[in-house]
Amino acid sequence: MSTLDPRDELITHLPALRAFALSLTRNRATADDMMQDTVLKAWTNLDKFQAGTNMRAWLFTILRNNFYTSRRKMNREVADVDNVFSDGLSVKPDHDGRLQMMDFKTALKQIPDEQREALILVGASGFSYDEAAEMCGVATGTIKSRVNRARARLTELLDLQADEALELTDNATIAVVGSIGVPR
Repeated sequence: MSTLDPRDELITHLPALRAFALSLTRNRATADDMMQDTVLKAWTNLDKFQAGTNMRAWLFTILRNNFYTSRRKMNREVADVDNVFSDGLSVKPDHDGRLQMMDFKTALKQIPDEQREALILVGASGFSYDEAAEMCGVATGTIKSRVNRARARLTELLDLQADEALELTDNATIAVVGSIGVPR
C-alpha cells in the first residue's frame, strides 16, 4: 500500500504510462494525446480510485480502454509509415546490436495487437499475468497464451535458434523477449 497522496502517486507513473501509450499507438503524437486523455480522466475521477489498490494498473486500464475506444471509432489502425515510433523506442546501440534491434522492432510490429499488448504488459512493464489479465478483461490463461504466442512468433520472425543469443542493450526489449531462444 502506497503512502503517497494519490495525486502525487499518479505523477510517478507517467513515464511508464507514456511508454505503454507509445507501444499501443506506435505514434508519438497519438500517444501523447492518449496520455493526456488518460491523466485527465484519472485526475477527474481520482475520488473513484480505491486507496490501497494498484494505481499503475488502474492508469494502464484507463489508457488501454481509451485506446480500444478510439480504435473502434476510427475503424482502422494508425500506420507507422515514417518509422517515427520505431525510431524513438530506444537509443540505438553503437555496436552490432543495432541491426538486431532494427530487426526486433520490425518483427514486433508484425505481432497482432492483442499479443503485442500482452507481451509488453508482462515483459516490458513488469505486470504479473493476473494483473495484465485484469487490465485486458480476459482470463489469466488467455494472457499467458498471448504472451507465449507472441514470443513464439518473434522467435520465428527473427529466425532464432535455441542456442543463439539476441544481443540487445535495451532492458525493456530484453524483458519483452524474455524466453525467446530458450528451449521449452
